[in-house]
Amino acid sequence: MHLLIVGWLTLRPVDAPWVTAVNLRPFAGIRADFAVGTAHGVRSLAEGLALLAPLGVLLPVVSGRLWVSVWASLSRTTGAAVLISLAIELLQTGVPGRVPDVDSLILHTLGVAAAHVVVVPYGRARLRRGLRASAAARAAAAAPGGPEGAHGPRDGSGAASGGRGGPRGGRTGRVNGYAYGVVDPRADVYDPDAVPEGDGPEGVTPTIPRVGLAP
Repeated sequence: MHLLIVGWLTLRPVDAPWVTAVNLRPFAGIRADFAVGTAHGVRSLAEGLALLAPLGVLLPVVSGRLWVSVWASLSRTTGAAVLISLAIELLQTGVPGRVPDVDSLILHTLGVAAAHVVVVPYGRARLRRGLRASAAARAAAAAPGGPEGAHGPRDGSGAASGGRGGPRGGRTGRVNGYAYGVVDPRADVYDPDAVPEGDGPEGVTPTIPRVGLAP
């Protein structure tokens, strides 16, 4: 939806008695806007920064990654913004009343980078903290000595089995044949494979002994 709105704003024909020449000099268009007036220059600057700024948040959301380097995410998002803005400027060469401007490319890219830096790292860090806390709570509840470990499911012999010494300083064990792991909430890297997805099995699956048949 955002790209459709951007396309409608930037690629629709405009009826104008005259248009400026193509600007290939960086910041020449910005200086010309401020030469007309400060209010006009500020408005043009804000419009250029805000046009593609939502992509700084939308593109990381589409990727769905939480554990990723801040600089790698910023470089990928900024690179995608450059390509999208460049495609818009090239398409404007065939639209009546539209003139490509290198300053638009610069402002679009800066807007995307600024939105990414302000929103994405904080949002990812908050989501990671929430996942660590919920994973630690679920694993602690299923661990021996916890609410479910002390009075909950036991194996066929009537005793719950468990152990210590899992990866990253956590605890590992097995209840009812179900392996669990507890990730230390203070660890820098969260390993989703070490945390069970939901509760363990309800009980031991009954088995029927094989009976031989006479020919």
